Amino acid sequence: MTFKQSFVEIDGCRVNLRRGGSGEPLLFLHGASGAPAILPFMEKLAQRFDVLVPEHPGYGLSDEPEWLENIHDAAYFYLDFLKHLKLKDVLLVGGSMGGWIAMEMAVRDTSRIKSLVLVSPAGVRARGVQPADIFLMPPEEVVKRLFHDPKLAEQRLAEPMTPEAIDIGLKNRHTTARLAWEPRLHDPHLPKWLHRIDIPVKIIWGREDRILPVQICDELKRLLPRAAVHIMEQVGHLPHAEAPDTFVELLCK
Repeated sequence: MTFKQSFVEIDGCRVNLRRGGSGEPLLFLHGASGAPAILPFMEKLAQRFDVLVPEHPGYGLSDEPEWLENIHDAAYFYLDFLKHLKLKDVLLVGGSMGGWIAMEMAVRDTSRIKSLVLVSPAGVRARGVQPADIFLMPPEEVVKRLFHDPKLAEQRLAEPMTPEAIDIGLKNRHTTARLAWEPRLHDPHLPKWLHRIDIPVKIIWGREDRILPVQICDELKRLLPRAAVHIMEQVGHLPHAEAPDTFVELLCK
């Protein structure tokens, strides 16, 4: 499935957007490592949906706007993104930090969102559960922790790093720090507003997640009692990348 790349300017910020497929709109919000390429799960989804994969403000080839100071700014930006592109009845899918942004969007306005899929999302803390501190780890260690299958981590680490890719990696880490350094990877005010989400919610988590342990899912389920929960076995923090066929099947249930 072919994805077309373009730039869209919203709120004074040029954002790199890849779009492919046809059908109902599906907006995928990536995690802290960015969205440098179209992955197999995106191509599979494009067989059923009009899939939009933007790079967040401050990530990849997108601009770094001065107004981007916290996760709330990213949420408001994407609400404007939906309005600007005249998208309605959107299936909003967010992975890790993208899942956090998706929740922040949904507590504010669901008028253009049909349903929400949270994939190992950041944003909420659970008592007694310690997430990995991605800011203190060497980048290589973060990659190793992303996957349950060590071969996939080795493949990721073996990819040649061009000067451009190194620059983008530094840019992505800088923006992640702006959005999620303090407090680490969560919004202490988000849990009290999750009850405002008035659309169907599905939560997908990898049983072997070593970035955001699966026990956090229990707290999220408590806060979103009507959410459907699917725990994927033998995968880590990126179930959509590690087991794309199973992930797409669960998402489309």
